[in-house]
This record gives sequence, C-alpha cells and structure tokens, in this order.
Amino acid sequence: MSRFFASGYSDSDLSSSDEELLSTSEEELINSSTDEQEEEQDNDESSDSVFATEEESDDSSDDDYGARARGPSYFLKSSFAKNNYSDEDSESEGEGKKVVKSSKDKLLDEMRSLVDKIEIRRDVKEWIGLLTEFDKLNKLLTKARQQNLGIPRLYISMIAELDSTISEISNEEIKGLKADSSRAFNTTKQRTRRFVKEHAAEIEQYRANPEAFEKELDEQSEENTPKPSKALIDELITSLRTIQETRGKKNVDRDEQIATLEELVQDAKGNDFHSILVYLMLIPLRFESSSLVQSMPIDQWTKAKNEIIALLNILEKVRNEYVVTELATATDELGQEPEADKNGVKHILGSVTALVERLDDELTKSLQSTDPHATEYVDRLKDQSTVYQLLLANQLYLESIIEPAAYSQKEGEQLARVVLKRLENLYYKPTKLIIISEKVGWSKLTNKQSLIYPKFEESDNELEYCNGLINHLSSLLYKQTNSIFRKKAMLCQIYYYSFNDQYYKARDMFLMSHLQSTIHTSDIPLQVLFNRALVQLGLCAFRAGLLTESQQILQEICTSQKQKELLGQGSNQRQQPASQIDKQRLVPFHMHINLELLDCVYLTASLLLEIPQIIQQSSGRKASNKLQATKSFRRTLDYYNRQVFIGPPESTKDYIMRAASSLQAGKWEQAINFISSINIWSLFNNATGIKEMLYEKFQTEGLRSYIFANIFFYEKLSVKQLASLFKLPEAKVLAVVSKMIYNDEISASLDQFNQSIDLSKDYELSKLHELALSLADRCQQLAERNERLASGGHQSQSSNVKDQKKIYSK
Repeated sequence: MSRFFASGYSDSDLSSSDEELLSTSEEELINSSTDEQEEEQDNDESSDSVFATEEESDDSSDDDYGARARGPSYFLKSSFAKNNYSDEDSESEGEGKKVVKSSKDKLLDEMRSLVDKIEIRRDVKEWIGLLTEFDKLNKLLTKARQQNLGIPRLYISMIAELDSTISEISNEEIKGLKADSSRAFNTTKQRTRRFVKEHAAEIEQYRANPEAFEKELDEQSEENTPKPSKALIDELITSLRTIQETRGKKNVDRDEQIATLEELVQDAKGNDFHSILVYLMLIPLRFESSSLVQSMPIDQWTKAKNEIIALLNILEKVRNEYVVTELATATDELGQEPEADKNGVKHILGSVTALVERLDDELTKSLQSTDPHATEYVDRLKDQSTVYQLLLANQLYLESIIEPAAYSQKEGEQLARVVLKRLENLYYKPTKLIIISEKVGWSKLTNKQSLIYPKFEESDNELEYCNGLINHLSSLLYKQTNSIFRKKAMLCQIYYYSFNDQYYKARDMFLMSHLQSTIHTSDIPLQVLFNRALVQLGLCAFRAGLLTESQQILQEICTSQKQKELLGQGSNQRQQPASQIDKQRLVPFHMHINLELLDCVYLTASLLLEIPQIIQQSSGRKASNKLQATKSFRRTLDYYNRQVFIGPPESTKDYIMRAASSLQAGKWEQAINFISSINIWSLFNNATGIKEMLYEKFQTEGLRSYIFANIFFYEKLSVKQLASLFKLPEAKVLAVVSKMIYNDEISASLDQFNQSIDLSKDYELSKLHELALSLADRCQQLAERNERLASGGHQSQSSNVKDQKKIYSK
C-alpha cells in the first residue's frame, strides 16, 4: 500500500504561470461583472442541491432546461417537481417559500455548494472539473475579502482535506494521468500549497481537532441559517407525500424525484425533524435508482455516503430529542411528529443500519464488476475505510440509544447487523491491517468510546487487541436468536485465527461448532464462507508444520473439479455465462485465496506423506499407519513416471512431481532443491520459515524412505552414518527411528552402547516370501478338496463350485 503515498512535493513539474493563488485580479473581476453575474446565477441554481450531479453544466440555458422538462413524464412530474417548466410557474410556486437572505448568507451558500462539488470531484479524482469549481470558489473568496468577511472556515477545511488527498497520490498515479488532467492536478496542487503556507496556523488548527473545527463551523452556519417558515414546511410535506405516493410506479422519473429531494434538503435546514424525514426518503430512493444497473455509479455512491454522514450528524446532535429505529410506530400523517416516550424522546420509523448495509453492499458490487488488475480497482478499494468509519459511527449511535441488556433481544438485532458487517470487514485481514483500519475508523470519532470493545491505544499489543476485538464482536453475535448471526460469527472467527497462525484455537472452534454436519442445508454464501474457513485452516496447519492435518483438511476441496465455485472465486464453466445472482455471490478479488498456492500446499503435503508409504509397500511390508492413500497424487505420479522424455519443470505441479521422483529415488537434497525453486512460496508472510520447515521435513522423510528401501540389505545401521548422510543430529535420527519402531513400521531395536540400529529379519518377509506362502496355502486347500472328493463323492455340485470359487478368489 506504500506506493499510494507520495514522499513529498516536487515543484519542478509546475509551470510558472500557476504560481498565483487567484487566477484573476480584483480589477479584472470588477470589469468582468457581467460574466460573474452569469456564473453566480448558475451557482444559485445549483446551490439548492448540495449533491448536484457531475453531468449538470453550469452554462446551460433556460430553453434547454425547459426542453428537458417536457418529456414523456411531463404531466407526472408537474405534481411535485419545482422550478422545472417556465419562469412564470417557478415564480408563482416560489412566492410562498421565499426567504430573504443577506448578501453574506448568499455568498456563504454559494461557497458551500461549490465546496460540496469539489469534495465529490476530489473523491473520484476528477481534476479538470475540480479545478473549474476551484476557480469559481476562489472568485467568491475574493468577493468575501472585498466585503471584509475574511476566509470562511469551510474554505479552510476544504483546503486541508484537498492537501491531504494530494499528498497521498503517488508518482505512479500522477504519471498515469492524461495531459489535461495532469496540468489541472499540478495547478490545483500549486495553489493549494501556496494557501497552506500562507495560512499554516488555521490549517494546523483544523488538523489538530477537525471535529471541534467543524462543530464551530456548524454552529456558525446554524446561526446564519434561518428557520423555515410554516408555509415552506407545508409545501415540503406536500412534496414528500407526493413522492411517497408515486414512488416505484411506472413512468415516474426517479432522477426528478431525487433532484426534488435534494432541493428539499436545503429547504429543511434548520428543522431537524423534517431534515431527517427528507434524508430517510432521499437515500433509499438514490439506491433504488441504481438497482437496475450492475453496480452503483461512483458519483451516486459518493452522494449517498455524504448524505448518510449528514444524517448521522443530525441524529447525533438531536439524540435526546429524536431517535431513528426500526421498532418505532408509524404515524398516521407523513409530517406528523411521533409522541414522546417517558424520557421525552420521539422515535421515528426508519433504519440507518439498512442504509449503511446497502452502501457496503454497493461497494462490494462495484468491486465485483471492476477489473481487479486495473488501477480503478485499487482506487475503489480505498472507499472501504470510509465505509468502516460509517459502520463505527452507526455502531456508536446504536449503542447510545439501546440499553446493553437489550443487545440479545429484538431491539439489539440492528446493532448485531452492524457488528456483523464490521466483522466481515476485518476477519480476512492480518493484524497489522486491522490496526490500520481501526486507527483510520476512529480518527474522526474523537472523544468517543465503544461499549462493546474500546478503541486501539498505542500502548496495546497488536495481536492481543485484535484477538480481543474479534472475540467481543463475535460474542455479541453469539447471543442473538438468529442462527445466521452465530454461524457467520463462528466462521469469521475461525478464518481470522487460521489466517493469523493460531491453528489450535481455530481447530478447537471448528470441532466444537459441528457446522460440518449441517452446512449443506445453509444458503450458498454461508457454504462459501465455510469452505474458505476450512481451506484457511488447512493452510494454517501447513505453516505450522502439521502436514498430516493439512493434507486431510484440504483433500476434499483440492481434489474437486469446482474449486472456484466452492470458494466463491468464479466459475469453471466457460460455456454458460454466469447470471447476475451468481456474480453477486462471488467474493471480491482482494479476498481471494490463491488457488495455485492451495494446490502447491496440498501436493507438497501429499508428497511428504505418500512417498514413504509407496516405498514401504514396494518393499513388501504393509503400511502400518492408518492414513488413507491419496489416489489423485499417486495417479499423477504414476503418469509422470511413465513418461519417456521428461523436460525441465515449468509449472508448480512439474516441480513437485520432479521432487517426488527424486525423493523416491533417495535423492532428498535434489528434491528439496526442486521444492525451494517454486516461486509461489513468496506469497506466505514467512516464506523463509516455510522453506526451513520443508527442509527439515524432507530430511526426516528422506531418512524414513531410506530405511524402508534398504531394510532387507542391512543387519545394522550406524546412527552416526545416517546423521551424516541426511545432515541431521544424532538425537533426531534416534527419535525418528524410535517412532518408526513404536508405530510397528519396522522390526528393529536400538543399540545405545554402539549407537546403532539392529534390524530384525525374523518377522520381515519379502515380496517373494509372501507370494510363496500364498501359493502353498492354495495348494494345500486344493489337496484337501481332492481328498474329500475321492473319499466321499457325495458332495453336491454347488458346494464344489463354492469351494472352488473360494480357493481361486484368494
């Protein structure tokens, strides 16, 4: 991730013409008053909507606007849309809601609207449009200075955030920009840096405590914002009711409804209750407008994010007056305030949790539809930190309105959903990334603390903090009556422990959950999560050196022909295109488990377990251990050994098969060289430790294979010579041989005085001996049968046939 952070600013690529903060002087602004009036008129038209779309042009004429309004749904729009048809209609409709504002208020409103547009373009890295809006804002700043208004705080906060965004852009991203975008970026960067240098004190004040700075800004804006009149409120309620009645019907323009609600957001400022109502209708409608496309457009997603943030800010401010909850009772009229409870709090029917969940789902859909190898995917992935901040803010809000005793009841279900989303954003990450996510998430939530688990402090141990965080989040989900919460929490916790090398914790939880017996009845996303946790447990066992456990855990997934489907990483069926539902079941690319690494781990573990067994069985002694033979590995190895010409290894599978053949021939050093040459081991965090573990395993299995292959040719084996041959300590050789004797794999004894291994041949039978004894038994049975036939002659033919079949079947 370090490539996304620039090491510093470079002035060499900036043109000298861009060194001035303002593009025009005050005299030029006065002389070009006509142009400014046109721009101000455009700004006034767009200032009613904080989240104006990027497609709107500032110089659009009234005729074009009127032409767009008279479309197929013209008569449907006329019932609720405002300022859409003609100047006369707009004047007649606007007479009842006109509010007289001072020139200062108008100027601040225009600047606030431009700041919102700049923030939207900053999030999507649209530098040309950002520079255009920046120039307009600087012209308004000049007017503010002419009127002795100073520099508004919203301008300072915007510059600080813009400077931070510019600092995070890497040189590679700058080189990838087009020529026009690069020039716009450099111009914006130069002007921003100059302002930061000139007003370093104000910038530092904002960065030291953004929340207090913005709070003072909000208080200042609230003082300047007049309370909406009763006539304006009545018209607002009428518009909301009309939109509610026509919502979802045919021939209704959703874009017009959204534009109307954006205007109502501005009209409802100063009235918290009606602002909440407008946001609760605007945000879901924005999501619905993108339901027919594959993923929500980035600009619409950014607007929805900003609106959810604004809604949470209002709810936090009026927490003692209004509460939005899913269990509230709907009122008879839309604009009617609900009755207050015994604490004086009014409960509004709605769900902030559902909005945040939908925002996270739309981000996931966007990642699924984006090319994972393009820079757009990485840019989109950065929005995860914003979603995590919203999840934290939503969790803190729900903790403040729900009693801890009600967490396990129906009232706490919405809190459980937020906690589950937070857990799903953390479980697949290593501890370092979890700590970074926590720091970024809590950065804008200063002076706040969670009741479920506190935020990270610098004095905390990272691993212990992450373990405690995952445990406490999962514990809250275990208390829910819905089994889906419990199953997902269990699997996420198992995945986390496995991914962070805590095998025994993950294994014990897996065995205690008994999910393997009922997982086939669950829905497909839960089955995918189960398979991912199972595979991660097998990889964890391999990293811990537990090859037997790793091979057994991974066998079912790795021998299947549908690995991608089982892990939710795609489909192997190229003929039939995947449906939209199937695509939504897939996990994003950054959460994928590398299938080549998975096969490499499984085949390597199978190699070290199967080769000694194959040699033991070929020497004429049955394998005493109860490990089930891996048919797929043995079949692949037999096919490889039957090849007439074997070229140099190319793929991971070729390297492993060459290593298996070398170990089978007794060349353990050559085998480990083939395994170490596989580049995919670098995907593990501790690749060096993995190779050292494999080196020790090949030494041990090479020793065991050597003893199995030569047990009939020696009466004694020197421990010292074996230690020298396999580069092992003598104590290690004695331990390996002792274990083989204990498991009845060989018949031998240890001579500690002479430091040797005495091999006993009394009970060892070669393959020839076994065949000879088998032939003797069959001959004896045939002789006994002939004697019975000669002496008695009364045996039935059926019994003779049975005896004959019994003899020849052996």
